[in-house]
Amino acid sequence: MQTGYSDAVVMVTGASTGLGRAIAHGAAGQGARAVVINFARSADQAEITARLVREAGAAAVLVRGDVGNEADCRRIAAAANAFGRIDALFNNAGVSRAGGFDDLCAGDFLEVYRVNVVGTYQMIRAARSLLEAAEMPAVVNTSSLAGVTGKGSSLAYTASKGALNTLGKALAMTLAPGIRVNTICPGFIDTGWFDRHGPSDARDGLRDHIRQSTALEAVSGADDVADAALFLGSRAARHITGETLIVDAGLRFGRTVL
Repeated sequence: MQTGYSDAVVMVTGASTGLGRAIAHGAAGQGARAVVINFARSADQAEITARLVREAGAAAVLVRGDVGNEADCRRIAAAANAFGRIDALFNNAGVSRAGGFDDLCAGDFLEVYRVNVVGTYQMIRAARSLLEAAEMPAVVNTSSLAGVTGKGSSLAYTASKGALNTLGKALAMTLAPGIRVNTICPGFIDTGWFDRHGPSDARDGLRDHIRQSTALEAVSGADDVADAALFLGSRAARHITGETLIVDAGLRFGRTVL
């Protein structure tokens, strides 16, 4: 049995940069027939993702949309109509709101939940008929280690990722046996976001701190996490559903000392 993405139709939300781009590019590299690339704002960056996908041998379809908007979700899903199915849907779009306990308001929580939790649900519902048209369809949601440990960029973000983890399990039961649903929980991912924020010495210091804090003494790049997501979305994981997979290089354990 084929285990990669040979002839697959793949959809990735939040795919303009970072992990979403790595998933889209990786699926194309593993033989995908087409990759639907969703983005909300960064059109120029999304074009780069599309170029990488095409260079890897797959058709690339760009579609702008906010997954927190139900009508946009239906339009994003419809971008795969020409292919007749979606073999793997990667719900990678997400947002955060920085701030401490006294800084966050109800609106911050609602906005983060709107995209991270409700957006994921809406996207799966919009794509359901196309997923069901595939032989062995899969959904992979991008959550966060924050949803497991309670430590994250903000309380709103952390709470939303905990909710997403539970939603993934509930959807795995709801959509079984036809559609598999799994969740990845990355820890720190070294992406271009960090290169755009703060002085270089601070960024380097953060990377060194992460490296020294992980059991594997490693800083995860987008490709490292994308490989785990692509496994869960592939035929190789055909008997895995309802799983929450932590991909953090052992950050939650800390550095091992013998």
